[in-house]
Amino acid sequence: MTTDRPRRAENPEVAGLLLAAGGGRRLGGRPKALLEHRGRPLIEHAVRSLRNGGCGPLHVVLGAAAEEVRARADLTGCAVSVNPGWEEGMGSSLRLGLAALTATDADAALVLLVDQPGIGAEAVARVRLAYRSRASLAAASYGGERSHPVLFGADRWTDIAEAAVGDQGARSYLREHRDAITLVECSDVAEAYDIDTSRDLKHLE
Repeated sequence: MTTDRPRRAENPEVAGLLLAAGGGRRLGGRPKALLEHRGRPLIEHAVRSLRNGGCGPLHVVLGAAAEEVRARADLTGCAVSVNPGWEEGMGSSLRLGLAALTATDADAALVLLVDQPGIGAEAVARVRLAYRSRASLAAASYGGERSHPVLFGADRWTDIAEAAVGDQGARSYLREHRDAITLVECSDVAEAYDIDTSRDLKHLE
């Protein structure tokens, strides 16, 4: 996808896109966005990481227990979409989020997952700085292994959305375009673990 919007390589607008729709199936149906971390819902920590890492505007995609998340979590300053098909997997949330961002002036989207509290503002800022153009493709790496957050230049959004099916998110697209990805080492400032099972809850405080 190409646009007529100016290419702001020196001062790009990098939107923060937080995927927070999961129902926590392997956590007994506890929505991940509402897991408590440091006394507050997990989703607030992810929003703070995006904001403090220099992203804006901020867009959040909710799904499971969306109304409860809205009621309990402080999402001030965030645009919120609710994915009615969240049970289809991450791909549907990514498509919804990218579609919402097409109405903004964002040059890129930096995607973060709600269940990775070990990734903070430092990693977000590093990946954000990897932006070079609206065709940019960048990702944090940990010991050379690609993970989140991931940055998608706006010219790639249409193709990424088309490839985002099931619970794969952008995995297949990234695999096919791995030679174009700028890897940003973040292992010294973040940890890319997921909160997927009850065993992982040890990472929450």
